[in-house]
Amino acid sequence: MSQELDQMRVRREKMDELKAAGIEPFGRRYHRDHLAQDLHEQFDQVDKDELLEQENMVSIAGRMMRKRSSGKAGFADFVDRTGKIQVYARKDMVGDEQYHIFKRADLGDFMGIKGDVIKTNTGELTIRAREITFLSKALRPLPNKWEGVKDPETIYRQRYLDLIANPESFKRFHQRTAIIKAIRKYMDDHGFTEVETPILNTQAGGANARPFITHHNALNIDMYLRIATELYLKRLIVGGFERVYELGRVFRNEGMDLQHNPEFTTIETYAAYWDLWDVMDETEGIIKAAAKVVSDDGKITYQGTEIDLGGEFKRITMNDAVKEQTGIDFKEIKTDEEARQLAAEKHVKYEKWWSKGHILSAFFDEFVEDTLIQPTFIYEFPVEVSPLAKRNQENPEMADRFELYIAGGEMGNAFSELNDPIDQKYRFEMQAKEKANGNDEAEPVDLDYVEALEYGMPPTGGLGIGIDRLVMLLTDAKSIRDVILFPTMRPEKTADGEEEK
Repeated sequence: MSQELDQMRVRREKMDELKAAGIEPFGRRYHRDHLAQDLHEQFDQVDKDELLEQENMVSIAGRMMRKRSSGKAGFADFVDRTGKIQVYARKDMVGDEQYHIFKRADLGDFMGIKGDVIKTNTGELTIRAREITFLSKALRPLPNKWEGVKDPETIYRQRYLDLIANPESFKRFHQRTAIIKAIRKYMDDHGFTEVETPILNTQAGGANARPFITHHNALNIDMYLRIATELYLKRLIVGGFERVYELGRVFRNEGMDLQHNPEFTTIETYAAYWDLWDVMDETEGIIKAAAKVVSDDGKITYQGTEIDLGGEFKRITMNDAVKEQTGIDFKEIKTDEEARQLAAEKHVKYEKWWSKGHILSAFFDEFVEDTLIQPTFIYEFPVEVSPLAKRNQENPEMADRFELYIAGGEMGNAFSELNDPIDQKYRFEMQAKEKANGNDEAEPVDLDYVEALEYGMPPTGGLGIGIDRLVMLLTDAKSIRDVILFPTMRPEKTADGEEEK
């Protein structure tokens, strides 16, 4: 710590030197006409002698990340948002004052460099400086350039240091943006309209989850941060939009682990006249479009396991998937009591009020989910755990719902939407009973949504995909915190033990 304080003291002294020389240590606008990547693409293949003849003058700007100087000349690496470019500065070319600035600069300082493009004797593309402009002083030393930032607390609390020091992290967040763009393009190309719906709701619905509660002072009512975008989007289907999607943040007041953060990003899509089979095709298309960002053939490696996203995704019912892993066929189980007895025998935790459908879902979670490494659609979910999905026509105990699993985790949830207002009201009432029995995550009764359905909603297929988990998969990130720029963190303790406000 004392070493860092010493370095900070020296940097402040250099800041004062700049001021004394009439140079702003925290400068103003600088015009650059090239980025590092542009220069490499344009000149990497050009011969050294040809570059000298061309005398291409360019202006760049970036953060100094490495410097090697001695006597009257020196080299430095500058980094911008696209990559790294080397700079060569000579005292006889830039003058005493500017070379002094270059030589006294610290790693982390920002500069603008105007010069000609050359190649060194080793063939490295380089900007030979003709003019140096100091742009901003870094008053704290950067992390060790060889070790980067390894401490998870620092990575997540001070993401800017992670981005500066860890190129793989910087790349991952650019890939996240590209993945989201690819998904939006897929949706737009398939006739969907992007919309925005309220984040503050008068009641939280559309998913089984515990909400965050806040208070609206002017109306003097409690409000809820949305836990899903579903019910508003389906109101738009009632209104005639036919194909809509929303990509944005939702909030759930639940635990945090490698796959859960209290606020996270989802995309929900709804298409009139579709059913779950159409939505399966849509989901597969979205995943493949996103995978193209990181892999031309759809093959990726996640935590050491190769996964093929380029081929046809497997499709299997929940009952058959459980049967494959356990040998138990829930179609042969006739009563809820028999299902609960089976759960006790197999050491599967259950609530005393659970029905056969709840038990089947629990068996899937316990014995099947972790085994689904290659992309697999699990369909035909019990109605009890699918309060917003249409019943299966052949087997009314099951819902026309599916979830997509990859690498042992859920990537998407979809179904043929329940558009029968009478059945929907009944399902809400059943959820209310579950809430009374202690299920804090049960759906509330949303009579306004039921009223919307009473005006008529066409047959509709709906889908929800967790963007953060998809980015984790495609960028080989183990934790959701690695793909959220500023994840939720417990406040740090101050020296007196109090939490910082």
